Amino acid sequence: MLRRMKSLFVAAIFLVLAAATRADIQDPPANAYGPTRKLGRGISNFFLAPAEIPVTVARINTTEGNSAAAGYGVLLGVGRSFVRGGAGFIEMLTWPFPIVHGTYDPLLPGTTHRVHGAYSEFPPELGNESKYPYVRDY
Repeated sequence: MLRRMKSLFVAAIFLVLAAATRADIQDPPANAYGPTRKLGRGISNFFLAPAEIPVTVARINTTEGNSAAAGYGVLLGVGRSFVRGGAGFIEMLTWPFPIVHGTYDPLLPGTTHRVHGAYSEFPPELGNESKYPYVRDY
């Protein structure tokens, strides 16, 4: 009986050590998106979500004109602000858990697959921008 307990104990220790030593020699590409980045992204998206409103209004103003920016641009900006804030809130609550297909990728649809309904990973930056192209790259 003592011999069987001893072998079960050794097997349990071996399994615990084997599970703990599971490692990858290389740095996997998904390592850039971890729980810390998810928490930071959630905090910035939650608190800086209102930045979507003026950025969306300016984008609509550039592409479709003043009238569209005053109506459609404001409504679209408010909607995008709520979506970004909600995603940020969810990411703040679930930061230690990989919930998007088992990874820490952003909840919002990214710019690589969608053109019109896309969101950047972090909220847009506000600041003084010039109409001259040498000030900022688009």
